[in-house]
Amino acid sequence: MTHKDGIAYAQILDEKDALASFRGEFCFPRQADGKEDLYFLGNSLGLQPLKTERYVQEELKTWRESAIRGYFEGQHPWLAIQERLVQPMADLVGATSKEVVIMNTLTANLHFMMASFYKPTKKRFKILIEEHAFPSDHFAVESQIKQHGLAVEGSLIRVSPRPGEDLLRMEDIEASIVEHGSEIALILLPGVQYYTGQVLDMKTITQLGHQYGCMVGFDLAHAVGNIELDLHRWGVDFACWCTYKYLNAGPGSIGGCFVHEVHTSNRSMHRLAGWWGHNKETRFAMAAQFDPMLTAQGWQVSCPPILAMAPIRASLELFESAGGMAVIRQKSQMLSSYMLYLIKARLLGRVEVITPESPQERGCQLSLRVLAIDGKQVFDELEQNGVICDWRYPSVIRAAAVPLYNSFKDVYLFIDILERLLRKCD
Repeated sequence: MTHKDGIAYAQILDEKDALASFRGEFCFPRQADGKEDLYFLGNSLGLQPLKTERYVQEELKTWRESAIRGYFEGQHPWLAIQERLVQPMADLVGATSKEVVIMNTLTANLHFMMASFYKPTKKRFKILIEEHAFPSDHFAVESQIKQHGLAVEGSLIRVSPRPGEDLLRMEDIEASIVEHGSEIALILLPGVQYYTGQVLDMKTITQLGHQYGCMVGFDLAHAVGNIELDLHRWGVDFACWCTYKYLNAGPGSIGGCFVHEVHTSNRSMHRLAGWWGHNKETRFAMAAQFDPMLTAQGWQVSCPPILAMAPIRASLELFESAGGMAVIRQKSQMLSSYMLYLIKARLLGRVEVITPESPQERGCQLSLRVLAIDGKQVFDELEQNGVICDWRYPSVIRAAAVPLYNSFKDVYLFIDILERLLRKCD
């Protein structure tokens, strides 16, 4: 699509936007003068849907008025809350409802999954990750290696961009799997790289990993609610994600897990067990012998936190109302291509975009490197001017135009302010 400069053109795009009305379903933070912030931080913390407060209040009311009966009575009995939410969540990740569970938080779920899927042997004991993975992923992987009495240095394979480059090359990932495949017990990579915004080819990685006998899992923190996923058909063994970024369920909200059905039906598969993962038919018989549910819910250890599930319900309803990820992704690509156009038209030589230019290799987020001057100072001034994005050391401003609540006018105003701030430094 060929774009044009000028705020009038941005307003035309907004008038044609089929998702424009969803902006009104969210609460925007405001500046001291009452003006709404330009919010481009959905890659870190999504905005609060308007319905969230009401849904939380409804659960508080149920607790207040019904107490324990809330598990069994009313419009939304707590005992069935997982069943009501897993299908719309599964739709977002390309899975069946039996392959998805909403539980814990992201890094905790990575540990839960590795307890099942990282089974080192004398010959096959290594984990392949990316060199610049989000620190928590590094910490989790290294602690799992140590848990098995292994040395991190001999057990960790790291793939990284080539010298002088920012992005991972698929051929380098493939080469590492081919070279070390017989030693790799687990491949654990991001769906979308947090720093650059690069989308990895999860389907190809999974197929190649399985060809060499490796288990394959993904951290989808920056992918779910951002790009289209097809985890079941890709054959991914497991995946974990948070819900506070593009899923807008609130800070520290409950995460999600995918476990492929080839594993959920395996009764003998080791898992960290708890009573809420036990067969529902006999759960309250208080049996001492664990009988796992033959779904991803068999990995639950505790009953769901009801007040924390209410915001997830509010968010998932918006994704359903919008028409699902295919529709949302289409607008996302238009927003990011428009931002790219404006950067090239107005900021050439001042700002470098390190996110891939190909629409298939990027999500909402563009990672910007300010050239020649202090990027952190520019970021600080953006914030003072009501533009909310984030800074990631050593040198990147991350800005995500989220299709459910960002407009084309938002994008135009952001680049307009950024250009003005950079001109001050000339």
